[in-house]
Amino acid sequence: MRTDQLIEVLSTNVEPVTRRWIDRALIWTVVAGAVGAFCVMLVTVGPRSGVGGAAELGFLGLKLLFALGIIGPGVAYLMRLMHPGRDARRPFAVLLLPFGVIALAAVAAMLAGPSATRASIFGTQWALCLVCIPLFAVLPFAGLVWALRQGAPTNLRRTGAIAGLVAGALGAAAYAFHCPDDSLPFIAIWYGGSIALAGVIGALLGPKLLRW
Repeated sequence: MRTDQLIEVLSTNVEPVTRRWIDRALIWTVVAGAVGAFCVMLVTVGPRSGVGGAAELGFLGLKLLFALGIIGPGVAYLMRLMHPGRDARRPFAVLLLPFGVIALAAVAAMLAGPSATRASIFGTQWALCLVCIPLFAVLPFAGLVWALRQGAPTNLRRTGAIAGLVAGALGAAAYAFHCPDDSLPFIAIWYGGSIALAGVIGALLGPKLLRW
């Protein structure tokens, strides 16, 4: 069989994978990852007890808003990265915006109440926060790796880093339902630091796990 005939046979009845299907797979993976992270939180540390006051609910909403501010742009960024040839530079600044906003708010809070600075930074469970958020991010990250492999990312380190940030933010959202520490400096340092750590781990693992 000649080469051109072989190519014709191999290309017959080949159904291309649509971008829409790949994007939907990524979105549903994020949803499943959020559920998985929440379930891990339930069976390990459990939800916070006694949440009913306006202050507690307000800080819970703030923690979730911070996480969603990373998840939304992060997913949009991943949709670009998993399709070769699409511009993936613009969403990066938007992805960093939540970190900058929460950092500025934390500095303002510390300047307003310097006598409680140490307590507001470390809280009661800073070490648990630093462990739990990356732990809760494991399942979402594994799912994101699977979804991204359905596409064709070319910048594997950057794709891994963004996947790590999104997974870390999902882990932070799950941990928020347990976290008893309510202060802006705590959220900025330990939530932000834990999510950034997940991003670093994702950047290190991306070239190995996303290679195709």
